[in-house]
Amino acid sequence: MAALTVFVAIGVWNAMSSLSGLLVNLLIAFFVALALEPMVLGLVRHGWRRGAAAAVALLGTIVVVIVVMALFGNLFVQQLIELFGAIPEAYASVTAWIEGHFDVVVPGSDEVLDEIVSQWGQDVASGALLVGVTLVSGVFAALTIGLVTYYLLAAGPRFRAAICRYLTPNRQTEVLRLWEITQAKVSDFISSRVVLAAFCTVATGIFLLIARVPYALPLALFTGLVSQFVPTIGTYLGGALPAVVALTSNGLTTALVVVAFVIAYQQVENLYLSPKVSAQALEMNPAVSFVAVLAFGAVFGALGAFLALPVAATIQAVGNTYLRRHELVASPMLADPGHGGRADHGGEGTPAG
Repeated sequence: MAALTVFVAIGVWNAMSSLSGLLVNLLIAFFVALALEPMVLGLVRHGWRRGAAAAVALLGTIVVVIVVMALFGNLFVQQLIELFGAIPEAYASVTAWIEGHFDVVVPGSDEVLDEIVSQWGQDVASGALLVGVTLVSGVFAALTIGLVTYYLLAAGPRFRAAICRYLTPNRQTEVLRLWEITQAKVSDFISSRVVLAAFCTVATGIFLLIARVPYALPLALFTGLVSQFVPTIGTYLGGALPAVVALTSNGLTTALVVVAFVIAYQQVENLYLSPKVSAQALEMNPAVSFVAVLAFGAVFGALGAFLALPVAATIQAVGNTYLRRHELVASPMLADPGHGGRADHGGEGTPAG
C-alpha cells in the first residue's frame, strides 16, 4: 500500500504539472466571474434572465477591451512604422556627428543591416516562430477563460448550490460566507484599480499636454488602463507608447523626458498611491499590501502579483471573521506617548488571538 501510494502521488503530481496551464486559466476565469458578478446581479434585478445578463456582461467587457486595443493598437502601429522609417535618417545624423568629432569611419546603415541579418537572422526566424506559437496558445487560453467565465456567471446560484449539496449545513454557511467575502474583495480590488487608473490618466495627460506630445489624452488613457490591468509588464507597455509617439513626433529629448516621467510616476504610485488606495478599498495596511504583491509575485509570477491584493484581503477578512479577539493589556508598547499607554481596541491593526 505504501508503494502504491507513492506511485499514485507521483502520477497525480505529474498530472498537475501537465495541467498547470489549464488550472491557471480556470483560476483567472473564476476571478473574472467574481469581478463581473455585481454587473450580472444588477441586470437580473432589472428583470433580465441570468444567462442573458451573463452574456451581456461578458461580451460587453470583451467589446470594450477590443475597442481600446484596436484604437491604441492602430495608433501604436502607425507610430512604430514612422519610427522605423526615421531610423536610417537618425543613423545617418549620428554617423555624421561621430565622424565629424572623432577620427573614425562608421559603417553605413546597409552594411550594419547585412551584418545583423547574417549573424542573427536564424535567431530572429526562431523567435518569430515562437511568437506565432505563443499567439495561438494565447487565443486558445482566452477562449477557455471566456467559456468558463460565462458558465460560472450563467450558473450563479445553481453552481454554488451544487457545491453546497455535498456539505453539511454548518459547512454550507461557512463556504457561502467565504464566497461572499471573496467576491466583495475582488470587486473592491477592481474598484481600486479603476481609481489608480484614473490618477495615472490625469497625471500622464497633464504632463503630455505640457510636453506638447500629440494624442495626449488617448495616450494618457492607454497608459492608465494598461499600467493597472496588465500585470508586471503593464507599466512598461503603458509607458512605451507615449515614448514612441514623443520620439517620432517631438524628438529624442522629449521621448527621454516622457520615459523619466513614467518611471518617476510609477515610483510615486508604487510607494504612496497604490498602498493608500488599497488600504481604503481593501481595508489592508499599506505595508501588508506592498509585501503581499512582492511575495505573491515572487512565488507565482505575474498572475500572482496581479491577484495578490484580493487574495490577501480575502485571507485577512476570513481571519477577522473566524479568529477570536481579546482585550489588550495596558502597556506603553501598544500606544504612542501621550495616549495613556493603551492602544485602540478596534479598527485596523488590532492583534487577533
